[in-house]
Amino acid sequence: MEELKVIVFKLGSEEYGIEVDKVQTIERMMPITRVPKTFSFVKGVINLRGVVIPVIDLRGRFSLPETEYTDQTRIVIVAVGDMQVGFIVDAANDVIDIKSSAIDSPPEVVGGVKARYLRGVAKLENERLLIMLNLHEVLNKSEVVQLESVEG
Repeated sequence: MEELKVIVFKLGSEEYGIEVDKVQTIERMMPITRVPKTFSFVKGVINLRGVVIPVIDLRGRFSLPETEYTDQTRIVIVAVGDMQVGFIVDAANDVIDIKSSAIDSPPEVVGGVKARYLRGVAKLENERLLIMLNLHEVLNKSEVVQLESVEG
């Protein structure tokens, strides 16, 4: 039975998962430099140990209402291809193992998020649902191209 190691993060009351091997680091909020002429959900860039990384507010990306950042807010740094991107999430505090057989294909919309951004929904114990992200769609090509120009 194939198991996935997944980092769990929260947006509002929903829990989401990204495979650990795609996550490089989880950082506390830090100053973000705004960048002109980008999508509204692109908050800007951060300088992380000398690397400039574009930062996306996942709430904005999924058309969820944005909220104030708190002590729990984190930036999850993911690697997609040869690019690093930071996702602002409400909290990220858990690493769990899930069986790939526990992941069902996503319904059309989960928690207001369209299915194309989702890889599936994992059913965990205690009726807990974990929404698995499809990073390639969350960072779909036309937007990634725009982000790459932000990186330089």
